[in-house]
Amino acid sequence: MQIKTEDKVVRSVLRKMDERSLVGQAKYGAMMHEEIEGKDKDLLDFLTDVQEEIMDALLYIEAAKKCLEDEKKI
Repeated sequence: MQIKTEDKVVRSVLRKMDERSLVGQAKYGAMMHEEIEGKDKDLLDFLTDVQEEIMDALLYIEAAKKCLEDEKKI
């Protein structure tokens, strides 16, 4: 796949997604399309994964806000 955009932000995100994909493949031993084709996961499984990731993201946001609040006090 050739990345055509010159946008450095987009390129950075795409590079991180690629790296994350490799980590996931090593951790779970399969690519996402293999989980679909092999019927390892169904729609409910993927929706549950998304829900859990969003909940994690909310925790990270709250922790980051706490860090900013603590920095303001210094």
